[in-house]
Amino acid sequence: MENTGGSPLATILAAHLRDAREELTGRWLERISSRVTLEPGKVFPSEGLLDHVPRLLLGIADYVESPAQAIGADDAVIAKARELGELRHTQGFGAHEILKEYEILGGILFAFFVRIVDDIDASCTRGELLGCAQRLFHAVALVQEATANRFLERMQQQVTDREERLRAFNRTLMHELRNRIGATLGAGEMLRIPEIAEDRRRALRDVVVRSAHEMQVVMENLLELSRVEGSVAPQRHVMLREAAADAVRQLRDMAQDAGVEVRLAPELPDIEVNAAAVELCLTNLVSNGIKYADPAKSERWVEVNGYLLPEGAQVASATDLVVTVRSNGIPVPESERENLFRRFFRTADAASSAVKGTGLGLSIVRATVEDLGGRAWVEFPDGGAVFSFSFPLNA
Repeated sequence: MENTGGSPLATILAAHLRDAREELTGRWLERISSRVTLEPGKVFPSEGLLDHVPRLLLGIADYVESPAQAIGADDAVIAKARELGELRHTQGFGAHEILKEYEILGGILFAFFVRIVDDIDASCTRGELLGCAQRLFHAVALVQEATANRFLERMQQQVTDREERLRAFNRTLMHELRNRIGATLGAGEMLRIPEIAEDRRRALRDVVVRSAHEMQVVMENLLELSRVEGSVAPQRHVMLREAAADAVRQLRDMAQDAGVEVRLAPELPDIEVNAAAVELCLTNLVSNGIKYADPAKSERWVEVNGYLLPEGAQVASATDLVVTVRSNGIPVPESERENLFRRFFRTADAASSAVKGTGLGLSIVRATVEDLGGRAWVEFPDGGAVFSFSFPLNA
């Protein structure tokens, strides 16, 4: 049974631990930084949080000196340990990394006690010495548990959120595919009627082709989502104008039905691009421009353009290609703009309107160009929106 009474050795060890807390914090930070890809300044990225780490050591010292004052769930030390768990989740740490960093902390503290204990001028029994070591181990275990619990709570919350989004996505996807398949089958059945007029027959053929193209976009997005990270697929390179023209061609019927003019800027750079990536991005961006055309405007248009960075550079001196898709469609509320590239996100107006969609297109654009070492963004000049993506010319 643990001795909960006072111990001169425990008091002295705890005092040394308190005095050395800044040094020990620095040693812990250095050891963690050597194991992870984060820069040292990002392991504890704020002065406030960095100040909390010595507070953990003060709590451990208090428990070593007086284990009767147990570290409780509402203790300030536990609050700081949970805050560290929150941070580690945000930084993308794994559970094993949290356990390892507290293993490192425990090793540093035990090594510190071993180094100073021989210089302490106080008599003690071997039982007292082992008791101090046991208290130190228990205190480290308690703060480790608090950090790990908060980390696992956030992980579980993330899994739950993803499951809910996936269920919502599945419902949306099934609804959209069912509608497209129904339209295709209905038009196909009517085309089998021999007496149908030719103009009606052409319209039905357009329904079949348009629905097939829309399903193709959905399928391509699904394939992109299910793509195995790190897999190497054969890449076909074509000129940017050719890739853009192919994307526009796929959406021609959709644009005609919506009364939207889709045009390619004449000054598109003569640059070879990854055909699959650029066509996928442009198909999503142009189809969004068509879907969200403003019915109140007499002229509705979507324009694909591109330029080299730095702007006006010759090909030999340029570093990045920027592709833009500009439209004069329905404006996006300012409060919702920062979420546009989030997976499954749809604006409130889109979700409540007849506009079909899964909320995947923009997130796939961003993921695709980031795989090429680029980025995607959106700007809102007066009278429309400009969705852009860029990537290095060697992508």
